[in-house]
Amino acid sequence: MEKFSKLKQLIAGVEADADKFYNSGNGAAGTRVRKAMQDLKGLAQEIRAEVTEKKNAK
Repeated sequence: MEKFSKLKQLIAGVEADADKFYNSGNGAAGTRVRKAMQDLKGLAQEIRAEVTEKKNAK
């Protein structure tokens, strides 16, 4: 559950940059959004593996 909380925090943290990129055309904000999405991908994969492991342990 700790990793899921990190996932939510990461999404909340990138929201301002996503707004700057999509609504204002700020290219640097777009770069930050892309990096955050890559971090999200890795974290989501970790959560997925953890869920699978826990499910199969039963």
